[in-house]
Amino acid sequence: MKNFSTSSRRLLAAALFCGVTAVSAQAKPLVCEFKPNAPDSHTVVKGDTLWGIAGTFLDKPWCWPQVWGMNKEEIANPHWIYPGQVVWFDRAAGRLRLGTKVGGNGSGAGDMRLSPQLRMQGLGKDAVQSIPSGVIEPFLSQPLIIEDDELKNAPRIIATRGSRVYLGKDDKAYVRGDLKGGTSFQVFRPGKPLKDPVTKAVVAQEAFYLGTLKLEAVAEKGSDVHTFVVQNAKEEMGKGDMLMAMPPMPMQNYVPHPPDADVTAQVLAIYGGVTHAGQNQVVSINRGKLDGLDVGSVLQLYHRGETVTDPGGEKGWHGLNKPQVKLPDERVGSLFIFRVFKKVSYGLIMQVTEPIVVGDVAKSAE
Repeated sequence: MKNFSTSSRRLLAAALFCGVTAVSAQAKPLVCEFKPNAPDSHTVVKGDTLWGIAGTFLDKPWCWPQVWGMNKEEIANPHWIYPGQVVWFDRAAGRLRLGTKVGGNGSGAGDMRLSPQLRMQGLGKDAVQSIPSGVIEPFLSQPLIIEDDELKNAPRIIATRGSRVYLGKDDKAYVRGDLKGGTSFQVFRPGKPLKDPVTKAVVAQEAFYLGTLKLEAVAEKGSDVHTFVVQNAKEEMGKGDMLMAMPPMPMQNYVPHPPDADVTAQVLAIYGGVTHAGQNQVVSINRGKLDGLDVGSVLQLYHRGETVTDPGGEKGWHGLNKPQVKLPDERVGSLFIFRVFKKVSYGLIMQVTEPIVVGDVAKSAE
């Protein structure tokens, strides 16, 4: 039977928390429930994501670690699930299982070969991803956030061959600075500072990604000027633009999960030159590693409640001022954190009922 009663769901949720290794140190326990119409199984197909599969069974997709019985170390490992495999809802145990069909046309467990655990190894070529990767790939490798002293002593373009104003593919650039053994670099231009909406302190700086350079010849003895060739030019680059070594930043297929500690953040910026963000758009928030966030953390998005005047409230000292009352924050969506810096993180908006704006709240799931 696919549907089960409300009391059964409560017993199931209780069983989950009694038998699952804790995966976060949240002050408030996360309430996880299967959907009343959760299917018995889901056959994984190409294009599926962990988030989407989890949402097939769960009211809160970020409850995925609880229903697999995963610990913290397993959450942080790349996650292998492949098209053709079957995610099975073991209702008696209140768990999801991974299996493959072994024959027969029925839908029962007898037609499945179940594995006791997920396969937790390096991300396979055909494995499903946590979230749609196409939207976030540029944010995985391009240095769009600059923190602390990363700008200090960064190598910079000081001249171009033939006195070109702007560089294009295969053009040569002369760079001065310490390369620290690097040979491949990204070119960027400092942008506007990102200020904490509450403290107004600068927490990071935006950087405009311009393209990539490849080292052609190191500086000769007695000089610190290196010769580079432009490999890719996304935007116009030229004298004064800075270089940052290209870090290997593969797609990390971490499991969606609540952060280790209660987190309350605000949206710092929306990318793409727009004022409002919707489904599958990227925003930055004013919290990062130092606040307990890691890749795969999920936060809920809220519109901050307005402060309004109570027309029927008691008057102030002079009988003129009405009391000001703050309305509750309204939940409007969820945010999947996919890249984390010390004080700032990138998140992909997953489910949203209203557009997100700068200043909106992102906090731990309740």
